[in-house]
Order: sequence, then C-alpha cells, then structure tokens
Amino acid sequence: MKKIKLIAVILLLSSSCNENQYNQLDKSGANIKIAESVFEHFNNHDWEGMANLYIENAEFKDPEYGIEKVRKSRASIVQHYTEMNQLFPDIKDEIIAIYPSGDKNVIVEFVSTGTAPDGSMFALPVCTIFTIENGMITKDYNYYDNF
Repeated sequence: MKKIKLIAVILLLSSSCNENQYNQLDKSGANIKIAESVFEHFNNHDWEGMANLYIENAEFKDPEYGIEKVRKSRASIVQHYTEMNQLFPDIKDEIIAIYPSGDKNVIVEFVSTGTAPDGSMFALPVCTIFTIENGMITKDYNYYDNF
C-alpha cells in the first residue's frame, strides 16, 4: 500500500512539473508571435497596428533617448515611427534570430536597413528585449551602436 501511495505522489509531482513546462512553452510561443507581429507591422509601416501591441504607457530604453528609460504612450509610438518613416521611407527590419527567455521576455536580433536622406544606404544591427505580460508589450529595450 505504501508503494502505491509513493508511486501516486511521484506521478502527481511529475505531471505537475510537465504541466508547468508546457504552460511556459505555450506562453513563450505566444510571446514570440507577438514579437513577430511587431516586425510585421513595422515592415508594413503600420504604426497604429504596431502601437496596439503595447500597453498604454510602455517602458522603452534606446540609445536615442540616452541611458534613461522613458515611458511612451501608443500615440507617441505612432508619432515617433511616423517621423522616422518620413526620414527613411524604405526602412525595413530583417529578423536574424528570436530567443525566448523565461515566460515574459523575448530577445530579437535583427538588422534594420533603409536609405538615409542623403541617399546613402544603411544596415544597422539591433538587439531588442521585449517584456510581454498578459499578451501586451510592457517593455521594449533596444541595443545598437548609435555612433
């Protein structure tokens, strides 16, 4: 009888561990799809669609803003990317790799390309860390050489 109880406890514990592992994988998969959606909207220059993937006051970190974090509303996200699109009308991002990290973060390595106002072409390697909670992006941290 003790053996049966012990086996039942072991089976219960192992199934709960597997369930947590599957939940984490499901969440990572959903988060990867959200990150991919950002780039799909970006490449279509659909700034409203992209902004709607973020919470209303998402936290951003970007060399453009200095070393401090800033909060941006959806409207300011749309405005920022609309202005950037006016400077670089053919801007596109090509995803190199996506790395899920835990159940909230997705790291995306990509190259941003386009034509500058002077006619020169650029290719900028970038790494972004998205924090995604409840299906919405709460943080967007970008790292690239700004010099």
